[in-house]
Amino acid sequence: MITRKLGSTGPQVSALGLGCMGMSDLYGPTDEAESIATIHAALEAGINLFDSGDFYGMGHNELLLRDALRGHAREKAIISIKFGVLRGPDRSWGGIDGRPAAVKNFLAYTLRRLGTDYVDIYRLARVDPAVPIEETTGAIADMVRAGYVRHIGLSEAGADTIRRAAAVHPIADLQIEYSLLSRGIEAEILPTCRELGIGITAYGVLSRGLISGHWSKERAMMPGDFRNFSPRFSGENLEHNLSLVEALRAVAEAKGATVAQVAIAWVLSRGQDIVPLVGARRRDRLTEALGALSLDLTGDDLAQIERAVPPGAAAGDRYPTAQMAHLDSERRGAAVA
Repeated sequence: MITRKLGSTGPQVSALGLGCMGMSDLYGPTDEAESIATIHAALEAGINLFDSGDFYGMGHNELLLRDALRGHAREKAIISIKFGVLRGPDRSWGGIDGRPAAVKNFLAYTLRRLGTDYVDIYRLARVDPAVPIEETTGAIADMVRAGYVRHIGLSEAGADTIRRAAAVHPIADLQIEYSLLSRGIEAEILPTCRELGIGITAYGVLSRGLISGHWSKERAMMPGDFRNFSPRFSGENLEHNLSLVEALRAVAEAKGATVAQVAIAWVLSRGQDIVPLVGARRRDRLTEALGALSLDLTGDDLAQIERAVPPGAAAGDRYPTAQMAHLDSERRGAAVA
C-alpha cells in the first residue's frame, strides 16, 4: 500500500482511506455483515485510515468499527472521528456543539463505543458559530496532552478559521469535500493548508456516487437517503451532471479503467498531501476504488479530464441550501463548486 503523511505533524496513512458513514447512515438500508467484511478487506489491502463520526447512526458507526477492528492490533488502524453534531431520537438534526465541556463529553462516549484508549484524529464536524474555534481547539489540545487524542483535525473550515485553529495547536489535516465536481478549496483553502503544513483528507471524491459511473437518472432512491434532497441529484441538474460523467467515461475507457477509478486517481494526482476517502460499503466497490492506486494519469490524461469536467461544471450546490449555510468553508469568498 502506498502511504502519505497527513500534513507536517500528522500520521503516515494509506493513500486511500475508508469513509464509513454510509455503513450506518444517510444512504439508505445497510448490510452490517457486508460492512464489516468490507472493513476487513480494507485492512487486508493495507488501508489503515478509517473515518467515522459519533453521530453516524447515533453511535452505530463507532460500534461497527469496534466490532470490525476487534482482533486486530490497535496500531494497525488510524481512527479519525468527527464530533459535535446534535441528533434527536427521531434521527433529526439539532445543530452543532463545540463548547470545551462538550468536547470532553463527546470524546468520553466515543472512547467507550470504540473500545479504545485513544482516538488518532479528532475533529469538530462543523465549525460552531457560537464558540470561537480557539476554544474548541484548545479543549481538544487538552485531550492530546492527556493522551486521549493523538492529532487534531478540522472539517469544512474556511481559511481564516484554519489559521486561528493552527495558532492554538498543530493541525494534522482538514477534512473537506474535494472532487472533480467540487473544487472550491483550490482558490484559498488548499493554499492556506499547504502554507501551514496541514494535510487534506478529501471526502465526496465520487460526489456521493454521482460520478462513480454506476449512477443513472432511472435509479430509485430509498427513504432516508441524503441524495433525495441533494441539489446535484435532482431534475435537470442530475441530467447535466450525468452528461459530465459520460464525457469522463470516454477518458476512462481509453485508459482501460472505470469512471470511479479515474475520478479517484484525479484527486490522488492533486498532491502528495491529499488523501481521498472512499465511501465503499461493499467489497466489490472497495476493490474497484483500490484500482485507482495503480492508474497512472499522464499530462495528456489530466488535460482530457479537465476538458471533460471543467472547474465549475457541476450543476447544483453540494448540499441543500440550509446545510450550505453551516459550512464555514463556503464563507469569506470561498468558491462554491
